[in-house]
Amino acid sequence: MKKALILGVTGQDGSYLAEILLEKGYEVHGMLRRSATGNTRNIDHLIQDQTIFNKCFFLHRGDLADPTSLYRIINLVKPFEIYNEADQDHVSWSYDMVGYSTDITGAAVGRILEIIRQIDPAIRYFQPCTSNMFGITESIIQNEKTPFNPQSPYACAKVMAFYLTRYYREAFGIFASNAIFYNHESPRRTSEYVTRKITQSVARIALGKQKKLVLGDLTARIDWGYAKEFMNAAWQILQLEKPDDFVIATGEAHSVREWVERAFAVVNLKPDDYVVTDLKLLRPTKTSSLIGDITKAKKIFKFNPKVKFEDLVKLMVEADLEKERFNA
Repeated sequence: MKKALILGVTGQDGSYLAEILLEKGYEVHGMLRRSATGNTRNIDHLIQDQTIFNKCFFLHRGDLADPTSLYRIINLVKPFEIYNEADQDHVSWSYDMVGYSTDITGAAVGRILEIIRQIDPAIRYFQPCTSNMFGITESIIQNEKTPFNPQSPYACAKVMAFYLTRYYREAFGIFASNAIFYNHESPRRTSEYVTRKITQSVARIALGKQKKLVLGDLTARIDWGYAKEFMNAAWQILQLEKPDDFVIATGEAHSVREWVERAFAVVNLKPDDYVVTDLKLLRPTKTSSLIGDITKAKKIFKFNPKVKFEDLVKLMVEADLEKERFNA
């Protein structure tokens, strides 16, 4: 039985990844930080399943900021694979927490990789990165060779994570791979992210619980995919014969306005009756319209996302409708 360690197991990506690995017969270990102990909703179904919890799914206390806990957990578990799904991953928050964001999102990757080098260099390591690293670019579609030009502290930190991963691969022969993930959404997104804010608000408006939806820039065009499919790609990347770097996306972009329109269409309402724009929600800097070129991923491991834009929006609105009806 393969062992995997997921850092950030309580988040959207980590929780989907845990399910995928358990289905594949792994023994799955997750790191749980103190501030997440009251926020295990994404994995509560695994914790409450007595056939799984503490049998093939285990949790360990630790934090990316604490090297001693990272060393203890990795040394105790001795996993075959490590997936680092833990960081400060919110662009807007990174403007207000520059030091924390750069440490947890960037420098912590160096800590993890150095611990792997000391304990067992044969451990396979997966590092998720972000399309935000491309920032402002002249490339209409971005691939693995497109230059980085980050426009936020979060994106700068991810560039650091990307190069630390590549450095440990080249310098020490560690099986360390990067995936440049474009935006990936699901019903497990928190409402701090615009996609979930929209679908949650649309559900509440449809049920008479909310009157208005306040948003910032509606013109931004984004390549949105389904988080669960992206996590399956993460697993596929660590099954390859050689470590490498990949762009993971859908290859098509849609505006925030389109997301809004599609979400309201699911409940047969007109967005103009409910949407209000607030300039205070605009970011200090904008990125270019980012669209991922997945040619390499398609060729190497046949990555082919099946959940497209309209399906994703519908999936999330319907999940929020069900949740809001349950909480009525």
